[in-house]
Parts: sequence; structure tokens; C-alpha cells
Amino acid sequence: EEEAEAYEVLAPLQKRDFLGIFKAMDGLPVTVRLLDPPLNEFLPNRVEVEVAVALAQQKGKRKVEIDREKISMKDAEKLRVKLSELDEANPMLGLRGVRLGIIKPGLYAMQVRAITEAAVQLKKRGLDPRPEIMIPLVATAEELQQMRDELEPIAKDIIEKAGVDLHIEFGTMIELPRAAMDSSAIAEHADFFSYGTNDLTQTAFGFSRDDIGKFLGLYEERKLVPYNPFVSIDKAGVRRLMSISVEEGREANRKLHLGICGEHGGDPDSVVICHELGLDYVSCSPYRVPVARLAAAQAKLGAATTSSK
Repeated sequence: EEEAEAYEVLAPLQKRDFLGIFKAMDGLPVTVRLLDPPLNEFLPNRVEVEVAVALAQQKGKRKVEIDREKISMKDAEKLRVKLSELDEANPMLGLRGVRLGIIKPGLYAMQVRAITEAAVQLKKRGLDPRPEIMIPLVATAEELQQMRDELEPIAKDIIEKAGVDLHIEFGTMIELPRAAMDSSAIAEHADFFSYGTNDLTQTAFGFSRDDIGKFLGLYEERKLVPYNPFVSIDKAGVRRLMSISVEEGREANRKLHLGICGEHGGDPDSVVICHELGLDYVSCSPYRVPVARLAAAQAKLGAATTSSK
């Protein structure tokens, strides 16, 4: 019940955000990734809260200062317990992505409702919103199927009641080796794939992108890796996983469209790889868009020159 109340508070905030995004991107497709990070990323540091609570209790205080905000000891204790419940040894491989949507079914439903209501509202104003809903960190076809079976009717119901002509696609991020190797089954339930090459690299190598800096310099010096795989797509492993996924995904679903998201989308060498694999688009941080466009043009011109020869 508490979670349902929280979703009611979040829904209008989400809708407002999507109204702004879809309006700015009128007539262009917008891929919205549903909530992905572990929940503890949205909360204060567990150790700092426990220390603050312990010090306050020791001094006999009724309030605790956490993140520069004073809260009652009762609320601080509830927060401490919740942080303990959400604490994970390896949160990037824990309760995040589609797993969040499965464990907390109201969460993704709230986001899909906000996306659809925003798109419908703009459609009634004469605009042309084109939302694409992306379900992250899928490892099995069953995960995607069950999520889509739950979420798609929500969107359809809102659209039908509004009486507008609005098409919303549902797809997934391919960011786990198992998903790449089982893309033929996953593609049966997806309108599109977006390769999350940051996490795909992380899970393929078993490297933590947050901690790789501790040993990457030595690895490059000793030629254990030819370059930082989080900067440019690894050709021997990650490219191969993507290649298998692209081939099997398109074979199972001819209408499937493909792209990548993440910093690799702004790396010229990675853009060439995406072109060679036959991806439809790349996406990247705004400041890297000019580089990505130039690299995409060069890749296409290079391929055209080679074929003409």
C-alpha cells in the first residue's frame, strides 16, 4: 500500500517529464528506458546513516541529520532498516532492470501509464509523439514476455479510451551475454533491440567499469587488452556477441530494428562496427553526437567506396 501511494506521487512527475521530452522530439522516435538502477542508488549511504543514528542515540538527540536534512529518530530508524533490506553485495548484478519490474509490478506500470498519457495528451494537441518503451537487463525471453503481457494492455487501454491513433513499441536492452545468445527467442516478444554495450562489456569481461581504472593501465601496458573496452567495443568478444544477436534476432523477427545506447555510440571505431553489423542507429551523450554523425557518414562512405571497387 505504501508503494502504491508512492507511485501515485511519482506518476504526475514522470508524466510532466515525458510531456516535455515528447514535445521537444515531436515527430521523432523517443526510446524510454524503464527504471534500471538498483534502488539503493536513490537512497543515502547505509553506513553513513547507521553512524548518524548511532551518534544521535548516544547524545540523546530526538532528530538525526541525514544528507543535510533533519528527520525524526523514528523515521531515521525506518530508513536504516530499509537500507539494510536493500543492501546488496553486487548491486549491478542484483535487483535492478527488469527484475525490479517483476518484484515491484506497480513500478513499471506507473511509468508506462505516464508515458502513454503524456503521448496521448500531445496527440490530442495535434503533435506526433513516437514513444518506444525499453525494458532493461532482460536475460530470458520469459522475462520480456511476462513484462510485455503486463504493460502493453495498460498502454492500449489508455489509447483506446482516448480515441487517438498512437503506436507504442516495446523492446529490450541486450546487455547480458545470455540475452545475446538467446536473441532468437527474445526477438519474438520485441519490436526492437538496443544493445547496452556498457553492461554487455562489463558482463562479458567480468570487469567492473567503476573499478577497472585500478588495473587498466597495467593491462594495456602488458597488452592484456588492446584498448579500454569501455571506450571502444571489444572486437573479439563483445562484437561477436552482438553479431550473433543481430543475426538470430533478425532471423526470428524481420521487423526488428536495432541500435546501441551508451558511450560506445559516440566512439568512431564503435560506430564503424555498428555499421558493419547492420544496426539502424546509435545513441550517445549529447556532446558526442557530432562525432557519432561524422563517424557514421565515414563508415557509410567507406563501405560504398569498397563495394564500388
